[in-house]
Amino acid sequence: MDTKHLVRAAVPIAVGAVLLAGCGGSSSGGSTSSGSSGGGKTYTIGYQGPLSGGANAYGISESQGVKLAVNQANAAGDLPFKLAVETSDDQGSAQGGPPAARKLIGDSNVIAVVGPAFSGASDASGSLFKAANLLAATPSATLPDLTQHGFTTFYRAVATDNAQGPPDADYLIKKLGKKKIFLIDDTTYYGVGLAKAFKSQVSKDGASIAGTDSAPQTSTCIAGATGSTSQYPSEASKVKSSGADAVYYAGYYCDFALLAKALRNAGFKGQLMSGDGSKDDKYVQQAGAAAAEGTLLSCQCSDIESNPKGASFVSAYQKAYGSAPGSYAAESYDVANAIISVLKGLGSNPSRSAVVSAFAKVDYPGLTKTIKFDATHNLALQTAFLYQVKNGKIAYLGDLTKLTA
Repeated sequence: MDTKHLVRAAVPIAVGAVLLAGCGGSSSGGSTSSGSSGGGKTYTIGYQGPLSGGANAYGISESQGVKLAVNQANAAGDLPFKLAVETSDDQGSAQGGPPAARKLIGDSNVIAVVGPAFSGASDASGSLFKAANLLAATPSATLPDLTQHGFTTFYRAVATDNAQGPPDADYLIKKLGKKKIFLIDDTTYYGVGLAKAFKSQVSKDGASIAGTDSAPQTSTCIAGATGSTSQYPSEASKVKSSGADAVYYAGYYCDFALLAKALRNAGFKGQLMSGDGSKDDKYVQQAGAAAAEGTLLSCQCSDIESNPKGASFVSAYQKAYGSAPGSYAAESYDVANAIISVLKGLGSNPSRSAVVSAFAKVDYPGLTKTIKFDATHNLALQTAFLYQVKNGKIAYLGDLTKLTA
């Protein structure tokens, strides 16, 4: 996932136990307050992602997953210190990444960060986290290149676009028999990367690209974006005249909803498909149930509600926040717990550098996956999952690896 940018003013969210601390010097972190365990120390796990704007659903879900993990760890009482959470809103953008990262880096109590959530913000923030020797473990940034930029403290706890785009093409072509696919990206880091991964598989599967286009992200997704909402009827006309029997959109739900409506209004009857950037209930709400019906949505996020191991998480999440967990909430919960498992092994006085070193060797059996990394800081085992809009709801179809076998 990438640069989900948003238009509206920042939306306040409930942040469980949030610790706001001033800039400090020691990279070991830890504030002292009377009455807490472990000599009164409190360490902070940061979260960086989009907490305001048109695609803030992802950031809210992820941050709540982190907060739930921290609250449960504190309640368990088996840590030699207390934990807190500090959130930092980057609106999912490359521009918002550095100031959001600096906020967390400047708080000496922040011992590790879950995030950034999106690829553009991750790319823009990676060198800052590296310079601060601060762990940044993303639960959702999928651009393959991110782990090739020398960000030594950056780890990706999610499958890359290369584990999503090709099986998406396999499913459309081998399972559904589609022969001519129109490919559209939204010009973001995420969209371009996913479109590239998808396109690489199409000819191998014996199909063809009916046409390609880039429709820049609009202000529906991010304030100041260059795209115009008026571009979608034109895109729909191009698709219809191309003779395509399917459209693959690499971008976010806020713009995909506009495209879907335009395509259906233009009379396009073919299959619609998009990736994890569009896997949100707001896609159905904004496109309208009729236009969204039948849309395929792939995601590196698993269906936690159908996971036998996820029942207690779903129950605890619903109790804490009054809603079902959204996309990547469980993944963020797993990343936070992986960090907490590392902290447990570092004693009462962990440092940022010690966390980075230990996280490289983590082997944590999460709800959604085993968090274990290869030498490139990517997951050792990667997969993606498929969903479809049915009767106005996003329904889980299964593991793409198995569906395309």
